[in-house]
Amino acid sequence: MPLSFEEALDAILLNAVGHTTIPDTLPLEAALGRALCGPVHSRVALPPWDNAGMDGYAVQRADILGATRAKPRQLPVIGISAAGVDASTLPWVQQGTALRIMTGAPMPPGADAVVRVEDTDAGIDQVVVFDDRDGTGRANVRPRGEDVAAGSALFARGTTIGAAHLGVLASIGAQTVSVFRAPRVTVVSSGDELVMLDHFHDVEAGQRIVSSSSYALPALLRSAGADVRTLPLVPDTLPALTDALAGALDDGCDLLITTGGVSVGAHDYTRDALSALGGRHTFWRARIRPGGPVGTGLVRDVPWLGLPGNPVSTMVTGSLFAWPLIRALGGHSCTRPLRIPVRFLDRVDTPAPLSYFLRVVVTTGADGAPEARLAGPQGSNLLHTMALANALLIIPPEVPCTEPGMSYPAILLPDVPLLTT
Repeated sequence: MPLSFEEALDAILLNAVGHTTIPDTLPLEAALGRALCGPVHSRVALPPWDNAGMDGYAVQRADILGATRAKPRQLPVIGISAAGVDASTLPWVQQGTALRIMTGAPMPPGADAVVRVEDTDAGIDQVVVFDDRDGTGRANVRPRGEDVAAGSALFARGTTIGAAHLGVLASIGAQTVSVFRAPRVTVVSSGDELVMLDHFHDVEAGQRIVSSSSYALPALLRSAGADVRTLPLVPDTLPALTDALAGALDDGCDLLITTGGVSVGAHDYTRDALSALGGRHTFWRARIRPGGPVGTGLVRDVPWLGLPGNPVSTMVTGSLFAWPLIRALGGHSCTRPLRIPVRFLDRVDTPAPLSYFLRVVVTTGADGAPEARLAGPQGSNLLHTMALANALLIIPPEVPCTEPGMSYPAILLPDVPLLTT
């Protein structure tokens, strides 16, 4: 029985259990996009000292409470604190005095508030405070350890390292990071009708078509963090496909992906080739459109994912299944695609009891809510529409026809801008 989308995704991600890639230690700058293989704790506090949140004057807050333009407070200025100054050299701010201070500079001893320069009339040797708003709350002081306490847990195992993570890790002195190795993915495509670009003359002669998935799919997989190797196109024969798969496994990979050959056609040999290599499959078909002929399993203890050969079906199932699987193999804790509710503006017939994944363009509506229209015709061979789309709209099996204005969940495609305006 073909599986539902959720059942298929569960089965595919189950193949990642016990197959997470091994740890790797990288320089901090090279760790972007990788997943931490263990928790990270900070040895230092951030910020490392109490510092000013505004340009102004460091004071004792009791000296400025009640200050107004009608009754200002006049304080002598006893020094200055700038960013990078040694805090131990700063004078003590005693009652009735002030110290000029810059944003980020260490607070001098004795001071517990910073008056914004905008709330003062500043002189050379004295400052006149005419507003006491800065004497309440945190008083424009950033306390030591406000962002990160020394010894605290910063990030958990499986955290994907983004740009901000790099900044935090640099701030705590992490010159190297322990992460999971990028999954090594081998892609094997078959089809006697296919050629690569170096044989485009066969396309111009009307004899072959370009294997567009050989270019699009590896790019999608790399966006998930994979180290991708694409084998030469394989002829549609069982011996050729079996030899290609065996060679891919012998060379070593963390995930074997095939495109084409997973349906029930006379030249669909993927199942037989995998069986000849001792492989076992979990399922062979899902109740989705496009991309129904999709399968998964293990062969020689290596996860295998079989994607359909039609270009759009390859990219849709690559986004729905291959992308999350690569994330799971790479140790990322967040693997499943994010779904957002989207108002759909088109009418589309979806008569079969399947989950339809429509290629749509999500934009921001006049009311600020996300809304979507079809990116173009939805045939599984029409790759141009896939290139125009930025999301896949999910129409559930029980909906035979969409009505304009209804809300449906959308999965934002992983390698395109989130929204257009």
